[in-house]
Amino acid sequence: MTPGARIQASIELLDQIFRSWDSEKRFPADKLIDQYFKARKFIGSKDRAYTGELVYWCLRHKASLEWWIAKLEGDVHARAVVLTALMLRKDFTVAELDAISQDSKYALAKLTPLEKQRCEELYRHPREGGDPFANKDNQRRIDSRLRGSDEAEIPDPVRLNYPEWMDAILRESFGAEFERAMQALNAQASTDLRVNTLKTTREALRDALYKEGFETELTTLSPIGLRLKKRAPIFTSPLFKAGHFEVQDEGSQLVALLVDAQPGMKVIDFCAGAGGKTLALAAAMKNKGRILAWDTSEKRLAQMSQRLKRAGVDNAQSHVITSEQDAFIKRHKASADRVLVDAPCSGSGTWRRNPDLKWRFSARDLREVITVQQSILQSAARLVKPGGRIVYATCSVLTEENENQIAQFLKNGNNFRVVCAKKIWDKERTAGETERKNSVSYLRVTPHQDGVDGFFAAVLERRLDRVDINSNQT
Repeated sequence: MTPGARIQASIELLDQIFRSWDSEKRFPADKLIDQYFKARKFIGSKDRAYTGELVYWCLRHKASLEWWIAKLEGDVHARAVVLTALMLRKDFTVAELDAISQDSKYALAKLTPLEKQRCEELYRHPREGGDPFANKDNQRRIDSRLRGSDEAEIPDPVRLNYPEWMDAILRESFGAEFERAMQALNAQASTDLRVNTLKTTREALRDALYKEGFETELTTLSPIGLRLKKRAPIFTSPLFKAGHFEVQDEGSQLVALLVDAQPGMKVIDFCAGAGGKTLALAAAMKNKGRILAWDTSEKRLAQMSQRLKRAGVDNAQSHVITSEQDAFIKRHKASADRVLVDAPCSGSGTWRRNPDLKWRFSARDLREVITVQQSILQSAARLVKPGGRIVYATCSVLTEENENQIAQFLKNGNNFRVVCAKKIWDKERTAGETERKNSVSYLRVTPHQDGVDGFFAAVLERRLDRVDINSNQT
């Protein structure tokens, strides 16, 4: 593809994403991108890589880009967003961009005189650190040039690219770390691999991948993880096709490890999805025992069977449930050694790799998901036998979906106590872990502190005897 064709493809993709958000379905960006490329098999891998990266950059910086467009008195649409991004990123000079634009079917349409004028203004702004808004001093210079030095500064939701309605929620969740946390959530995520210990070891996989041309390093928190040193088409590796690894963020690996599933146990993965954590649990159990993987989506569960076969897992069974109140659940009441609830959530911890989630998730969605989370937790708790444990986890960084949900669950009088995450696994970072040796801790990892997606997990153990719920901490 020519440079102009790449840019036009990016505009078409972004337009599809924006139009999807105007509908009730609000499709995920990665799904629309995948569909776009499947329908255009003539697009090569390098062209796909450039187009996908540009679209995701636009999604990460959507608020900033739209602010620029508004200040230059333009209309916000996909073409304007992409052109603004190209100028701020310095991918092309205005003259170069004008030269590659042409009136043909597969190319960027010719720039209008007004577009050229706006591109000139944008290109004159210096790029600093890849994000035109990340630095406050830089922000003030922008503000002075375009709005006048006597006016208010650019709002933080614009500068740091997050939904305005989440401002108070995010500040409460991060406290003094707010700015650093938001900058990290707007960066590009790494590619992490979980080693399938049923088939290989971490060291052996690292050496084998190196021979294939993939350079990796050991993950610092997960003992079963590797991280690619640079982005690469890892799914083309014969080692992946042989089931030696899965692509899984290091934070997600920690959640599965925190379940502490042992060989011979009965484990229920209550919100199994496509089976990423089910596979990790099976490896931890050395294929011994029984894993029941449940989900309300038949389509997601259907993806699991091929992954289980590739990984050599034969101790997991999947089942579609209608909801967290499905009568089927009662059959397994008080029988599980471990229950993992990877609850549906805002996905705010994954904004690095799913930046579209920031813009298509609403305040109403958050209210609804919080209600569902508590209902799922209450239902799943019935499955835990005395002395067994339930692990409640989200890929969210919001206190409302995490600590507050555990507090509400315990307040409801459930016969559970919080087990200190640090006592189960001593390598993760936990909230308040160093202040008091006996303090209860949850697993809480974030991009700015740990270099992984944001995850939360709480371990709750069902008491052998019912006692005063107020003494639920260890």
